[in-house]
Amino acid sequence: MDETSDTPRQPEPTPSDGPSLLSRARALPAVAGVYLMKDAAGVVLYVGKANNLPDRVSSYFLPSTDLGPRKQPMLELIVEIDHIPCEGEWEALLLEARLVKDLKPRFNARLLDDKSFPYLAVTIREEFPGVYITRDPAHPRFKGARVYGPFTSGAALRHSMQLLQRVFQFRTCELDIRSDHPGNQSFRPCILANIDQCTAPCGNRISGARYREDIERFCRFLESKRSVMLREMRADMEVASAERRYEAAAVLRDQIQAIEKLDERERRGSEGEYDWQPEVTLSAMDPKAGCRSLQRTLGLEREIRCVEAVDIAHLAGGDTVGSLVCFVDGRPFKDRYRRFQVKSVTNDDYQAIREVVSRRFRDAGDEPALMPDVLLIDGGPGQLAAALEALEAVPARPAMVIGLSKREELLHLPNDPEPLRLSRNHGGLQLCQAIRDEAHRFAQHYHHLLRTKRLLSGDAPKTRRRGKSPPDTKA
Repeated sequence: MDETSDTPRQPEPTPSDGPSLLSRARALPAVAGVYLMKDAAGVVLYVGKANNLPDRVSSYFLPSTDLGPRKQPMLELIVEIDHIPCEGEWEALLLEARLVKDLKPRFNARLLDDKSFPYLAVTIREEFPGVYITRDPAHPRFKGARVYGPFTSGAALRHSMQLLQRVFQFRTCELDIRSDHPGNQSFRPCILANIDQCTAPCGNRISGARYREDIERFCRFLESKRSVMLREMRADMEVASAERRYEAAAVLRDQIQAIEKLDERERRGSEGEYDWQPEVTLSAMDPKAGCRSLQRTLGLEREIRCVEAVDIAHLAGGDTVGSLVCFVDGRPFKDRYRRFQVKSVTNDDYQAIREVVSRRFRDAGDEPALMPDVLLIDGGPGQLAAALEALEAVPARPAMVIGLSKREELLHLPNDPEPLRLSRNHGGLQLCQAIRDEAHRFAQHYHHLLRTKRLLSGDAPKTRRRGKSPPDTKA
């Protein structure tokens, strides 16, 4: 007998154990995070991100899974699954990019080849650095810039940057900004300044030193964990407060609070405050193209950045409400949504529009609040005339007011007896339809809330014949 026959033979390691890996994947915490696929030697084969770890990782080990000829062989090599929980998709996106760059996993080759993937470039050589998403980081324009990436998803990167721009308020424009330019004092910043997503260095609203501090904090945020960054910022805030630099301490405090609310904002956008509201479906493939198309159609010199829309909802005159929705660059900006309980009338759409438009613009004045480039009224010539009448009595008004009638989808313009009949494929019309439909949904939701509340309380419905309004009351 061979002397080695009595020695128990060690089983050879199996590269992949499908059912076991599937059960382990389903047992991962149901949070956003980054997952790392490892082989028997502990070498990382692949790094990926997920909004929900068990859902994404378990999809690799289903019998029907087909990852294609390049990644399918990876399944035979996976022995271990590791994961790193994150606060949200934005943090998972940044962590994934850092890990891929550091570990260079074998099956993440698509991020290492010569294909075009999005990068984030911060032009720190400029007096007021800008933050840009680019697929060509070697462009001469980005010489000397800090470059982060590559990132796997351009859409996820843009979404994350929109969230982070609310915190650090960096500029994304192409302007050549210098603090000593004499025209800065009279320059009108873009709409991002009005919605608190840019500190507007173009209008001298922030010093170069303070702007650079914000950019440095943003870069440190990209390069480190959030918890480390927050500790550093709290320490800086305490130092600034002790030195009686209260304005700097207040800026840090606001940024800390905004960072802590990042995941709350992310959840609210999909599941939270607006969970009743389906995602807005834009017929135009490119919302900004829709804005440009509408600008040409209306003959406006300035580009359209902000569109607001008004709609009225009621049932036989009862529980009359109005809605106002806001779109920036063709996308819904829900922080500026408003709803109105109409008080001056019940069953008169024209008067209801007058009240809602008046209440929206009567206090605007010369304040640097968000003023729409276009106000869209849901209705035809009568509704449009009612809105224009209300605007005559307010100190500030939008550049253009238009109406969109539902039945024939005609665009009505002020002082133009003939409506515009646009093609169903017209980008400007499709954008207006999407915004009008959103205003309608928002108004209907508020109307249903009030009606349900009244029915549950047992109050009798209040209706009135069309055209009959109660005595004048204050809105």
